[in-house]
Amino acid sequence: MVLAPAYLSDTAPGSGARVAPRAWLRSDAPTLSLDGTWRFRLSPTADLPDDVAEPALDDSGWDSLPVPSHWVLQGDGEYGRPIYTNVQFPFPLDPPHVPDENPTGDYRRTFELAADWPEGARTVLRFDGVESLYRVWLNGVEVGIATGSRLAQEFDVTTLVRPGTNHLAVRVHQWSPASYLEDQDQWWLPGIFREVTLAARPADGLGDVWLRTGWADGAGWIEPEVIAGDAAFPITLRIPALGVETVWTGREQIGRIEVGAVEPWTAESPTLHDATVGSTGETVSLRLGFRTVEIRGDRFLVNGERVVFHGMNRHEAHPVRGRVFDEAHAREDLARMKRFNVNAIRTSHYPPHPRLLDLADELGFWVILECDLETHGFEKNGWRGNPSDDPAWREAYLDRIERTVERDKNHPSIVMWSLGNESGTGANLAAMSAWVHARDASRPVHYEGDYTGEYTDVYSRMYSTVPETEQIGTDGSTAPLLGCTPAQGARQRTKPFLLCEYAHAMGNGPGALDQYEALVDAHPRLHGGFVWEWRDHGILSRTADGTPFYAYGGDFGEVVHDGNFVMDGMILSDDTPTPGLYEFAAVAAPVRFAFDRTGAVTIENRRHSAATDDLRFDWRAEHDGRVVASGVLPVPAIPAGASRRVELPDVPVAADGETWLTVEAVLAAPAAWAPDGHVVASAQLDRTARPLGADAPAAPRITAWRDAEGSTTLGSAVFEGGRLVRLAGRAVGGPRVELFRAPTDNDEGGAFSDPTGSDGAVPGVSNASLWRAHGLDRLVHRLVAIQEAPGALRTRTRVSAADSALSLTVETVWALVGDELELRVEVSPSAGWPTVWPRIGVRFDLPDDGDPIPSAEWFGLGPRESYPDSIRSARLGRYAATVEELSVPYARPQETGHRSAVRELAVGGLTLRTLPDGRGRLPGFVLTRHTPQQLAAAGHPYELPASGTTYLFLDAAQHGLGSRACGPDVWPEFSLRPEARTLRVRFGA
Repeated sequence: MVLAPAYLSDTAPGSGARVAPRAWLRSDAPTLSLDGTWRFRLSPTADLPDDVAEPALDDSGWDSLPVPSHWVLQGDGEYGRPIYTNVQFPFPLDPPHVPDENPTGDYRRTFELAADWPEGARTVLRFDGVESLYRVWLNGVEVGIATGSRLAQEFDVTTLVRPGTNHLAVRVHQWSPASYLEDQDQWWLPGIFREVTLAARPADGLGDVWLRTGWADGAGWIEPEVIAGDAAFPITLRIPALGVETVWTGREQIGRIEVGAVEPWTAESPTLHDATVGSTGETVSLRLGFRTVEIRGDRFLVNGERVVFHGMNRHEAHPVRGRVFDEAHAREDLARMKRFNVNAIRTSHYPPHPRLLDLADELGFWVILECDLETHGFEKNGWRGNPSDDPAWREAYLDRIERTVERDKNHPSIVMWSLGNESGTGANLAAMSAWVHARDASRPVHYEGDYTGEYTDVYSRMYSTVPETEQIGTDGSTAPLLGCTPAQGARQRTKPFLLCEYAHAMGNGPGALDQYEALVDAHPRLHGGFVWEWRDHGILSRTADGTPFYAYGGDFGEVVHDGNFVMDGMILSDDTPTPGLYEFAAVAAPVRFAFDRTGAVTIENRRHSAATDDLRFDWRAEHDGRVVASGVLPVPAIPAGASRRVELPDVPVAADGETWLTVEAVLAAPAAWAPDGHVVASAQLDRTARPLGADAPAAPRITAWRDAEGSTTLGSAVFEGGRLVRLAGRAVGGPRVELFRAPTDNDEGGAFSDPTGSDGAVPGVSNASLWRAHGLDRLVHRLVAIQEAPGALRTRTRVSAADSALSLTVETVWALVGDELELRVEVSPSAGWPTVWPRIGVRFDLPDDGDPIPSAEWFGLGPRESYPDSIRSARLGRYAATVEELSVPYARPQETGHRSAVRELAVGGLTLRTLPDGRGRLPGFVLTRHTPQQLAAAGHPYELPASGTTYLFLDAAQHGLGSRACGPDVWPEFSLRPEARTLRVRFGA
């Protein structure tokens, strides 16, 4: 038996003919793409002979595999399966060793080098991304070994490459010492997944180019750094649009260049200037943006103005390609971000494909570029053995940050470097920071794990609660900070603060986005944050019968995995925006409206630096959701940070209905990321003359109740034994009180709770487990009494669960009121309920009877689902949707589809309108093909049973969402405490 190669226990970042990192630039020097179809052989272990390197090896029996790709995403499982872990390592914690069971992929291909390949040029072989460790041979000779899966590596192959046919071989090991440094929350996906390129580097070419830019007081400048040999001079810098042409005849002449008046680059107005740098043998092109990044006191500034990050953590993920880059998809991905008011990206937790940063420059984003580093799996072992503080790993850490910075240093969108993520702390991280500070003084250094602020420039945290975040931002606060002594905490409060992760967007949620935004408004030290995360990472799979679904952890038979924790995005795996993303867009809107009682609106421009001259302000007036007037507000351009008070138009007010005025800020002309008319921000003003329900005739007071049994008919409603069986000519069952909802991912989470106890959560215990423990998912009913009176029917029911003394008393009263049938439900809990409830509502069962209900129409909040702590994006109006459209197909079925404050609803021939309860509250509704119990029992949508019934829920109240899957629980104001509630509904005759 051959032992695994020694390099599979070596902490060094690589060996052989590795070339120092340089900027990713467009060059006119010759290149040859080696992407395409390669021969491929997969072995279960790494103890292999080096036969892969032999040019004469007969590989005709090998498979074919595309490059770039991940081998586990090719075929139908014959090359292994993906593995998802968040914190866990999928191999024993035995650094730097990895198991003998180490899938190893051998790649081979030939390529033809043209006879006119430049003589005298150095030739480099470039790999832009390979997971995890790879060994390279060219024409039978070993070239070198490299690690750093999301980092570029070039090898000098000048003496090995030859005109004509060349034989290239690459051996890729899934596991290596580098895997201990790449424990990011994502799928483990081995293979050559970015481009492979052969490039000529002319002797009189440009070794590297860095055009540092700055901007202040309307003027820009360039501080160039050019690496080139003597044969490369003269070197010329040209920026045609600015009239710049500078010639350097020797390196001693390369100094700062003043370019004069120039528009600055910002995420809102990403002004770029095409530039070229040409030597005698090569010309490179790049796009310059002039901007200055600085920290002044506890403010993070770009071009002298405070930046507020409305950001997303963005992984590279696609349900079919994995991390293989597709530029068209990436462009649309970033355009979608812009449409939803996202202005910043944290590249979690590695550098993305370099073209993505070109797109960020072009479309406009503040970018925190993160190094390819995470050692999170050491945390559960008390960080013992963590490479971050082990001198043996120092070279690997420094190599990773150098390759990160050098590749992407020319991008104006990058305003901060991040050392990595969740890697504890230690001397190696401090050394990385020192290297960055020495190399690039123009950008601050970020790393969340430096809690005490020993080596980073900003204070960063994950998932701090609203009260804790407020304490961080409050001047003079001495509240303790995580991991800090009082002196260290005081120092951290002198720095800009950002939430590098917050508002965990797993499943239905997150809640409380507006609370964090309010803190950013109130405390200038707080600079916003980055939602975790942008997209679900589902992998498109199929069941045995061919049903497609998006797979998550455990769906590939992993030994250890972290389940559906990888499905935590603001967009679903298929790019569908979630309601949470619409909520984010409303909260992060760069324009804010404030109505006053005098008939005016104050419009605030919350942008960093751009005026509102690209926007038009439309308005419309609606009576009960129907437009009766519309127009455009005359709003002058409002500078960034300024406000303008604008008179509102006189609108007709409905005498017997609701009158609402809607104002929208829309794009006045197409942008690179959205068409004209795209809504950037909106707000609504209630101008209703009369209170809700004022025009509804009062229900008669009924006193002549008598016991009843058998059948009863009230208008179009038929009852058997006090229970509804038909309504408006169709079979209807109910109403049945329901307290349970299919737990959301946040309901299932027990991650955090507020240390003050104000959120009412039990640390480490999920709300969903408490709901199940108290039987909310298995309530049973006992009919206590049935009574009737002329034109009315009343029932009283006791509702409880097996092995529980806790109960509800439910009284339902049906009464004819004119030509309507009113239902009043009174829910009264017994004393002693110890936990919040998911909902207080009633369920109506609507059997299909061969004619399933297709859709619903309603007047209320919409068009998307909303919950108490996620309602800022909802607008009052008239909406229609199919039953399927009313639900969001989350990867794990859960509560979805609630529409709040419904006034009118039409479903399957039934029409109803709601009346406010004694506190003016209106119910919401959910229309679905499945019960909460059925949803809760399914792990994937395809596991839901076929349904012959549609279920209508009318909810007097719903519990909030929070983000406790990995963050704070529902804020107390939005928690549903056990309480008495009244529901009033009137059905049409």
